[in-house]
Amino acid sequence: MTRKRGELEDELVELLPRLRRFGVALTGSRHDADDLVQATVRRILEKPAPDGVELARWAFRVSRNMWIDEIRSRKVRTATPLEDAPEAGVTDGEKMVMDRLLFDQVNRSMATLPEDQRAVMTLVAVEGYSYKETAQILEIPIGTVMSRLSRARSALAELIATPQSAV
Repeated sequence: MTRKRGELEDELVELLPRLRRFGVALTGSRHDADDLVQATVRRILEKPAPDGVELARWAFRVSRNMWIDEIRSRKVRTATPLEDAPEAGVTDGEKMVMDRLLFDQVNRSMATLPEDQRAVMTLVAVEGYSYKETAQILEIPIGTVMSRLSRARSALAELIATPQSAV
């Protein structure tokens, strides 16, 4: 069944926050992520997902491929840490400060991970995709997903456990 233009647009609007999170994980930069999301949506509107393919999985694959093309074209990697923090529902001031500090530490730690590990970590831990689905989205073997995720989790645990020096 082919999606109608209006249905496709509605699905894309619902998918935007997830695409942006994935874009930030890939690029390490909010600005690059915004550009990547815009380019991804434009590409999907020009050439929609094949029939029978879940739009979210297709969009993540398109986004990843477009980022790879971007990296190849400019031969530069960014290292800007993630900056968006979920703050809804926090009312206790001390808890809010501690949560923000932990969130900032996780973001700084995530930014130090290689791009391939950030992408796998985002799809599995944030988006909730299975290893198999992540492997399909990133077009890599499932064993590679498991290996990258294991290395990313170990690196994050070590980085977060290490006391941060005072600035």
